[in-house]
Amino acid sequence: MVMRTEARVSVSSGQSVVGNKASSHRLTQDQRSHIESASQLLAGGIAGAFSKTCTAPLSRLTILFQVQGMHTNAAALKKPSILHEASRILNEEGLKAFWKGNLVTIAHRLPYSSVNFYTYEHYKKFLYMVTGMENHRESISSNVFVHFVAGGLAGITAASATYPLDLVRTRLAAQTKVIYYTGIWHTLRTISTDEGILGLYKGLGTTLVGVGPSIAISFSAYESLRSYWMSNRPHDSPVVVSLACGSLSGIASSTATFPLDLVRRRKQLEGIGGRAVVYKTGLFGTLKRIIKTEGVRGLYRGILPEYYKVVPGVGICFMTYETLKLYFMDLSSKL
Repeated sequence: MVMRTEARVSVSSGQSVVGNKASSHRLTQDQRSHIESASQLLAGGIAGAFSKTCTAPLSRLTILFQVQGMHTNAAALKKPSILHEASRILNEEGLKAFWKGNLVTIAHRLPYSSVNFYTYEHYKKFLYMVTGMENHRESISSNVFVHFVAGGLAGITAASATYPLDLVRTRLAAQTKVIYYTGIWHTLRTISTDEGILGLYKGLGTTLVGVGPSIAISFSAYESLRSYWMSNRPHDSPVVVSLACGSLSGIASSTATFPLDLVRRRKQLEGIGGRAVVYKTGLFGTLKRIIKTEGVRGLYRGILPEYYKVVPGVGICFMTYETLKLYFMDLSSKL
């Protein structure tokens, strides 16, 4: 009887130990999952902010060129000159002016890029699962489809979540001689007072129409190029591969969606300082008016500094993200 009791106690405590180990294992897995999520958010945020800071001068030049035709007679418009405009900014506003609005850019990019990269990874996993393509990851067509859709959904999610900061950034960067907004909070308050709360979302529809395809093309082109490169040259530096593939994907994305981005910028500046509304129609009406007053080339006003910006910018962003993600994964594996 004593032996049986001891045996039961022994078995019971053995089960308890196993149960505790399993519980501990589950807890460890949960912790690793949380660490992985935090790593993706942190890596994405830092990558976006760092990339935007590096290319802020070119980003401001792009915005200034994009809005040139809003309140100016088309006949009076000069041929865009990057050097001339850069010299003007330097002489009239000083060196710091090249980073005008960069603080709000960082404030926008940290959450935007975090949400963008984080949701992209999760949309990708979800799409593989619901479409049954989990076992067909080697298929190029299924991969392109998943990356394209996941990228588009991630871009729309991130843009919707952080839009007011994007609007503030555009308005601060577009200011030249007349300073109407003095900072992030002043801009948010002024827009809310002058244009109502909905004024903070002016141009959101056009933004979502443009940002979905833009991020979709960017991510799908990047993933496809990177996969092709690594399969043919597996020993190349991951940093170099990310930089090169990111730059090429940025060019493809910007070329395809630049007219939509131009309309977005102009919509964001509508009504600034009580000025008259220029574009009273929707997306297609605005595109039609720009073509009529400025020609087809007007849709690509500012594309050159955009290319100069996007090649290093997107490349740096993907490179920084991949590098930080690997670093955080290596760090978490040692915990």
